[in-house]
Amino acid sequence: MEGKKIIIAIDGYSSTGKSSFAKQIARKLSYIYVDTGAMYRAVTLYCIENNLIRNCELNVNKIIDNLNDIKIQFIFNNNAEKSETFLNGENVENKIRNVEVSGYVSAISAIPEVRTQMVALQREIGKNKGIVMDGRDIGTVVFPDAEIKIFMTAKPEIRAMRRYTELLQNGDNVTLQEIEKNICERDYIDTHRNTSPLKKADDAVILDNSHISVEEQMQWFEKIFQSVIEKQYL
Repeated sequence: MEGKKIIIAIDGYSSTGKSSFAKQIARKLSYIYVDTGAMYRAVTLYCIENNLIRNCELNVNKIIDNLNDIKIQFIFNNNAEKSETFLNGENVENKIRNVEVSGYVSAISAIPEVRTQMVALQREIGKNKGIVMDGRDIGTVVFPDAEIKIFMTAKPEIRAMRRYTELLQNGDNVTLQEIEKNICERDYIDTHRNTSPLKKADDAVILDNSHISVEEQMQWFEKIFQSVIEKQYL
């Protein structure tokens, strides 16, 4: 798979395996992988730890005031062979995946000022291309000119089971019902927010991975990638 470096934008619903898919593509192409969901989760963790969320209510004004104090980095861990999320110098890769963060991340992501700050950072990271970026608005807002846009979806009950299994493996004490409720709530917030709602870009291709394997997903992607690269030489 050779050719000019491009931008690959992957959007879609929560727990569709966007990050795992994007990481596989990045490894295959030797591209940089950017987990935008981790960025919003890091902001959410900061808000929780700094009491900017109390009694399930967001202190939006204080969150906006604190945005310049939130520094997010992705640092490659050679031992784990993956990039990990750092918040103000602390490795928070595991902390940002817990249920509490999951419960608030969509609401935090809906704050226009938060999105503006994160989008600016995402564009800066991707200015030299050769990246795979996944999120909710990558193909519609962050990189509307991305050469490949993929929109991932799967049945809600399948997504809930995937997330439930992942959290159990991490040692979290959760129920499948909690996860299903969280996923439905996140879907609603993500698709109904005023700023950059989750939606399929007009020129994105849909990948429903409810019943296909990881290997089949990659075979599907490779055909799309090869077609795009061939067009560059026409």
